[in-house]
Amino acid sequence: MSSFLKVVIPRLVTARQMSAYPKHYVDPVFSKEAQNVCKEQDEYNKLLHVPTKATKNDESASVFYNPFVQKMINYMTYGGNKKLARELFDQGMECIKRTQIERIHLGKVEGSTADPYELLLQAIENSRPLLQLTAIKRGGVTYQVPVPVTEKRSYFLAMKWLLEAAREKERKVHFPEKFAWEILDAAHGQGRVIKRKNDLHRQAESNRAYAHYRWS
Repeated sequence: MSSFLKVVIPRLVTARQMSAYPKHYVDPVFSKEAQNVCKEQDEYNKLLHVPTKATKNDESASVFYNPFVQKMINYMTYGGNKKLARELFDQGMECIKRTQIERIHLGKVEGSTADPYELLLQAIENSRPLLQLTAIKRGGVTYQVPVPVTEKRSYFLAMKWLLEAAREKERKVHFPEKFAWEILDAAHGQGRVIKRKNDLHRQAESNRAYAHYRWS
């Protein structure tokens, strides 16, 4: 009996599915845009009799819901303390709005918005890299070959670089203020994150002679 358990139990453990839902369950439709698409394409009648997964607790049908904001909060979360990450993010957005309104009143920026969420999205768009270098070995020599970055990874790198730049600043300043400074700089095409992206593009341009190794 003991030999039977030693053989059977590991097989059952390895075959276990990690998802709580079977494969035929569909994702929930909670965003306003997805609901409008379902209305236009008359998808509601098809989804009436299809089992649906439960919506996550941080997803909302509100018009203020933004997936990039949720991703940024998730990347800021350390040690599972998501409540602290939300508080730091909200404080950073408050610092962005106060600083931007002050700059607008002083006339330092023209034609710019004071909405911190728009500035966050603009900073992420400005920080997205288009190319990256990957090591490819050919004939015993390792070449740094430029390859295009997928859309999903470019957004990830942009948000990662913004957080790293904020954490690398002096520790005497509170994190929301440092995060706000990096967002404002990146939104206006300045700062260390934009310099990091430009340096990466410059390296990819200098190594363009090795681009054919990507397909060879």
